[in-house]
Amino acid sequence: MRLGSGQAPGKVILFGEHAVVYGRPGLAAPVTQVCAEAIVEAAPSGAGVIIVAPDLGEEISLRDAAADHPLAAAARLALATAPGLALTVIRSQESGVRGQGSASFQLPVFDLQPLPDWRITIRSTIPIASGLGSGAAVSTALVRAIIDAAHQQIRTTQYALRNTHYAIRDTQALSALIYEVEKLHHGAPSGIDNTVIAYGQPVYFVRGQPPQPFAIGRPFTLAIADTGIRSPTKIAVEQVRRAWEAAPARFEALFDEIAAVVEAARTAIAGGQPDRLGPLMGANHALLQQIGVSSPELDALAAAARGAGALGAKLSGAGRGGNMIALITADTASAVTAALWAAHATNVIVTQVG
Repeated sequence: MRLGSGQAPGKVILFGEHAVVYGRPGLAAPVTQVCAEAIVEAAPSGAGVIIVAPDLGEEISLRDAAADHPLAAAARLALATAPGLALTVIRSQESGVRGQGSASFQLPVFDLQPLPDWRITIRSTIPIASGLGSGAAVSTALVRAIIDAAHQQIRTTQYALRNTHYAIRDTQALSALIYEVEKLHHGAPSGIDNTVIAYGQPVYFVRGQPPQPFAIGRPFTLAIADTGIRSPTKIAVEQVRRAWEAAPARFEALFDEIAAVVEAARTAIAGGQPDRLGPLMGANHALLQQIGVSSPELDALAAAARGAGALGAKLSGAGRGGNMIALITADTASAVTAALWAAHATNVIVTQVG
């Protein structure tokens, strides 16, 4: 018997990746053509919570899963948060510190009793480590399904995190919860993935500030092409951080240039002038090349898209693989998508923003 369900879209970063980790703004939008879904069903008595994710090759028992397993962490936080379940939160003496150096953080370590007898099945059509927000989407769908199964919305309850109590209030609190899980995936994430996926709308994002859904003056269309190369965000972020530590002045200047591109792009999007985005995409891609996160495959896809009539193209996400986005129109869509397939894209998605 189905007890609850939750869904979440993928996401694409339009402008500002990597620089957003260092306090600069970023623009991102949901991608509804791919999604994650979690379904909660009743399990036999005494089973506890079983999480099955065939697309991820995962099947875990929450009772036995490690504290830093991302699916288990998301489920435990959601269960501890959901009112009406009457679970007892039992703190562990185990250290909650995860990561090293600047990427370290305090993970709440606890057990929950008595666990409900649930089987949670997660399905996702979002490619893993491709820049489309797979980890955040899966966690968001899982949390939403648990809250739905508890017959409650995320409101006014309290949960303990980093020895501080936070009130759960709607989407903002959902995003904050998913951000804690994102640290397990990415080490020191910017927060942009959990934000755009939880809100389900385009956002202007600056780390540490409330997210701002931004106006789309006129819808525009993107082709998203996958290199087929999996590129974990955590590794790319750590590599950029090491490069930044070695040459902070150079990288701060590059991040400032990206920030200027982001602001110009926001103005163009809000003003209903998506045709102005093409050169800005090219500028952002060139800056990301200088940062060192592009790849021959991404550059080849961007060149193929531009050669077939795309107004602009750039890598999207962590880089070093994953996805490239191209700005297309109704007149150029067929030619650009054909060129991307010919340039060895492993998948091409066409999505409208706005």
